[in-house]
Amino acid sequence: MHKIKNSIHIQTAFMIILLHLISNVNFNSMDITELLNGPLGNQMIEGVKGQLGIDDAKAKSAVSSAVPVLISALNNNVKGGGGESLLNALNKHDGSILDNIGGFLNGGDFSDGAGILSHVLGDKQSKVENALGVSSGLSSSQISKVLMILAPIVMGYLGKQKQQSNVDSGGLGDLLGGLLGGGQSDMLENILNQGSKKSGGGLMDIGSKILGGLFGGKK
Repeated sequence: MHKIKNSIHIQTAFMIILLHLISNVNFNSMDITELLNGPLGNQMIEGVKGQLGIDDAKAKSAVSSAVPVLISALNNNVKGGGGESLLNALNKHDGSILDNIGGFLNGGDFSDGAGILSHVLGDKQSKVENALGVSSGLSSSQISKVLMILAPIVMGYLGKQKQQSNVDSGGLGDLLGGLLGGGQSDMLENILNQGSKKSGGGLMDIGSKILGGLFGGKK
C-alpha cells in the first residue's frame, strides 16, 4: 500500500514539474538575432534607408543597435513596475502594422513613434540618440527619426507576440528578456554609460555581439 502511495506521489510530482516546464516554453517567440535576420528586419532596414536617404551599411548599423536598445528600455520599464502600462499599450499595438509596413513608412506620420519614445525613454532620450549616433555614424537628429520609425514596428511585433503567446503583465519580462538573451538585459544602461565616450566602441560592440555579422553578404 505504501509503495502504491509513493508511486502516486512520484507520478503527481512528475506531472507538476512537466506542466511547469511546458508552461514556460514560448513556442512563438524568437531571439533578437532571428528577428533582425528575418523579413521584418530587412523591412526595417529598407524603411530606414528610404526615409533617411542613407546607405545600406549605416541603415543596418542603426537598426541593429536601435532595436535592441528599444527592447531593453521596455524591459527596464517592466522591471520598474510598468508591466500593466506596457500591456495596455500592446493591446493597442496589436501587430496590424506588420501587415502593411510599406503603408506606414510611405505615410510619413511617425508621431506615434515620438509618443512611444517619450514614454519609454523619458529624459534619457537625447543621451540614447547621441550614443546611437556615435556608433552608427549618423547625427542625433537622424537617429531620432530612426527611433520614431522603429518604435511602432517594435511595439507591433511585441503586441503580436503577446497575443499569440497569451502573455499577461507578469510574463512581459520573460518575453522581452527572451528576445534580448542572457547578458543584454542591462543594454540601455550600458549605452548610456558609453554615451559620454567619443569612440562609441561599446555600442559598436553591441551590434557585433548580438548580430554576429548576420547581415553579412546581404546587399
